[in-house]
Amino acid sequence: MLLEAGHEVVVVDDLSTGNAEGVPSAARFIVGDIAQAATALLGAETFDGVLHFAAQSLVGESVQQPEKYWHGNVVKTFELLEAMRKAGTPRLVFSSTAAVYGEPEQVPITEDAPTRPTNPYGASKLAIDHAITSYSIAHGLAATSLRYFNVAGAYGGLGENRVVETHLIPLVLQVALGHRKAISVFGTDWPTPDGTAVRDYIHIRDLAEAHLLALATSEPGTHRIYNLGSGTGFSVREVISACERVTGLPITAQDAPRRPGDPATLIASSERAIADLGWHPEHNDLDEIVSDAWDFLQSLGDRAHSAR
Repeated sequence: MLLEAGHEVVVVDDLSTGNAEGVPSAARFIVGDIAQAATALLGAETFDGVLHFAAQSLVGESVQQPEKYWHGNVVKTFELLEAMRKAGTPRLVFSSTAAVYGEPEQVPITEDAPTRPTNPYGASKLAIDHAITSYSIAHGLAATSLRYFNVAGAYGGLGENRVVETHLIPLVLQVALGHRKAISVFGTDWPTPDGTAVRDYIHIRDLAEAHLLALATSEPGTHRIYNLGSGTGFSVREVISACERVTGLPITAQDAPRRPGDPATLIASSERAIADLGWHPEHNDLDEIVSDAWDFLQSLGDRAHSAR
């Protein structure tokens, strides 16, 4: 979408979890990480802004290997911030997460909700938010943090295709593709209409649009924080039903115990982003989100990652 808007784009990725084929041909691609390659790039060329997506992002792994998350997320982002400061790069859009809120006291979740992450992944993202705030105040950085809820769908031939998949919609669709025998439903006794956990799903196209608006409207010395979600919740069983409707295939589900730390319901309030950015999420229909994800996974054919 940056390319479609006429921007010159350089992508830096160490490919530890990313796919090189996910980089559009019109973008320049550099293999490396934000602590080295991106720092060298910012020192050698002039850029209008940085969109920082790179992170270690598996909640369970963060509990088992916190050192990987404090170093990979916090330390490397600090080095990126320093490179931006030294180069005079004026704008930053940072991918934050709903995980900073932990188990919410009320839903929909607003940006004023207490931040109490329950794992090192969420804690590392919150620490980065604090660092960005201090850089904005001290050095005039124009920054925006976007706290994602559950991102899904596909756009422009790009979608979810990971070796280690943790997101519900692609996991369910892997069952339809025959790459996975069944989908596990973690908890069927939640205080929700059908007893399964409820989550807020946002289409990747709407999410990307918010990034472009954040980049264009940022102001020096200001760090803005916005939740990004659809404002609507769907249960695990509703997602499975939507996948069956879209694919026309039966999907086997297996009931499993609740996972420790999982809240019953996570729904975003995106009213602040709508008011401040002029953002208008237009792809909130669950079947549309699933349909776009399904079309993308089918297009991969044998290149789709199988369950491990």
